Amino acid sequence: MRAVDNPGGYDRPIGPWERRLQQGVVRCISREELAGWIVAEDERILAIDKPGDFVCHPSKDGPWSSLSGAVREYLGGGAAHLVFRLDRETSGLVVYAKDAAMARRLQMAAQERKYGKTYLALLTGELRDSLVIDRPLGPDLASPVLVKSCVVAAGAGQEARTRVVPLAAAGGFTLARISTETGRKHQIRAHLQWAGHGLVGDKIYGPDPRLFLDFIAHGWTPELAAVLLLERQALHCAAIDLRPAGLDWRLEIPLAADVRAFAERRGLVLPDRLLEEDGGRE
Repeated sequence: MRAVDNPGGYDRPIGPWERRLQQGVVRCISREELAGWIVAEDERILAIDKPGDFVCHPSKDGPWSSLSGAVREYLGGGAAHLVFRLDRETSGLVVYAKDAAMARRLQMAAQERKYGKTYLALLTGELRDSLVIDRPLGPDLASPVLVKSCVVAAGAGQEARTRVVPLAAAGGFTLARISTETGRKHQIRAHLQWAGHGLVGDKIYGPDPRLFLDFIAHGWTPELAAVLLLERQALHCAAIDLRPAGLDWRLEIPLAADVRAFAERRGLVLPDRLLEEDGGRE
């Protein structure tokens, strides 16, 4: 495992988030569809397996056009505090608190990194050795996409540290398990791009960020499919462990079906066990 040193920085793993851009056709779901995504629930917490084509944050197109709006409807108009969010094209576990006190507790746990979160990702290129990417991140001022981050010089950005463990590699691709020790905007995607192993299907951090602008303008097209190969970025949050925060919650879900199918079509032989028992902490 190789690592790159990085001086200390300021660690703030949650919000505020960048202005969100409209991405393609608005999708609306039903109450029954949302119910099928629920992984676990008690009187204070709700965990959902979000697909990779649905936004978390409320939109102007009604409550059933976003996960947060749909969750509020599901709860009968009750509170739905989004704590562990995902980008629209990232699939996997999302956690909501049902009351303000639990939201504060989970937000504090996020700030203090008192939780475990493990991702599975399909990368371009065949990665053979584990990586620890320890490079600061800041705005990519050269990018035509304003929300894009990139690795910057030491002292010029925020500390960011990402662990990448390859699980299977073949056909020019790698399935990897990823965990982060900081929570920066687009951290995994920016670090993987810097390492030369970007996410399959990533419109911003893939071959050319102008592909994202093409998608915004024209939607998903055969030309984009030929370059990006997958309609969304192949990143999946597969496990969340809240036990470090003093809660008896550890959730684990399978790899998203579209990412698994892509990997298998490319000849990757996936191990039976993709996640570590400790939720990704090494």
